[in-house]
Amino acid sequence: MESHIDGFLDYLARERQASAHTVNAYAVDLRQFCDYLRWSGRTDPDEWDATLWEGFMHYLRRRSMSESSIARKLSAARTFLKHLYRRGVLEHEPPDALATPRVHRALPSTLTPHELRRLLLQPPLDTPYGLRDRTMLETMYTTGMRVSELLSLTLEQLNLSEALVRVVGKRGRERWLPLPTSTVHWLQRYLSDARPKLARPKRPCNALFLNDRGAPLSRISFWNKLKEYAASAGIEKAISPHTLRHSFAVHLLNGGADLRAVQELLGHEDISTTQIYTQVSLDHLKEVYKKAHPRG
Repeated sequence: MESHIDGFLDYLARERQASAHTVNAYAVDLRQFCDYLRWSGRTDPDEWDATLWEGFMHYLRRRSMSESSIARKLSAARTFLKHLYRRGVLEHEPPDALATPRVHRALPSTLTPHELRRLLLQPPLDTPYGLRDRTMLETMYTTGMRVSELLSLTLEQLNLSEALVRVVGKRGRERWLPLPTSTVHWLQRYLSDARPKLARPKRPCNALFLNDRGAPLSRISFWNKLKEYAASAGIEKAISPHTLRHSFAVHLLNGGADLRAVQELLGHEDISTTQIYTQVSLDHLKEVYKKAHPRG
């Protein structure tokens, strides 16, 4: 089974062009599925029926996992077994599920426009690192791109004369995003005043955002910086890089943007993924109504 998992992970990376983060998540989930098969003695595919999934679900619940984590691990295992069936490794199609956890989709955490202004004021502009961080925060919030998309940007993907950036999203899908005048300003300033001080001529790198060694900045470094700036801004909410993306979407919808346009900007394949932000927007409208309407 381990060799089949390795083959499936290779398929995800090469043929589906899944991100390293997605591949690693599948690896963790599937190895846990294998642990369950060995623990339960259900290693013979001919004996698998719908109770396979029920057993796996209860196995995970005994480990105090959240319903959303359980649903993800069940989905990963089903996808893996269907892949093996299509490749002829399994003789019988994997069983359908009789029970699946009902997962409540939590509304995404967002920042208010005032909180975002405070956050953007935190990086010190008298150092190349602070100027880089200010530009990254500005770019991520005003474009709504994923943190992986931001950190993988190269110099060639920028078209500042047209105020555009070409983003490579999940499974290699590309989209062009408009850059507001303020974002173009910060990018120009970073490119002229900060990036040359971070670059290493002996180790050229075309990544847009560099660390102190002239290499691409890592996700964990950006996350740590973001939490540091949020704390100094007095923001007590739990914050992650995705919070900026969520805030971008909600602020657009609150401003009257079309849902389809927001879907395109975020790079969502399915509009149902984008629709969760409409609930956040409706909650905002309800608050405005309560405060403004005499019968609220």
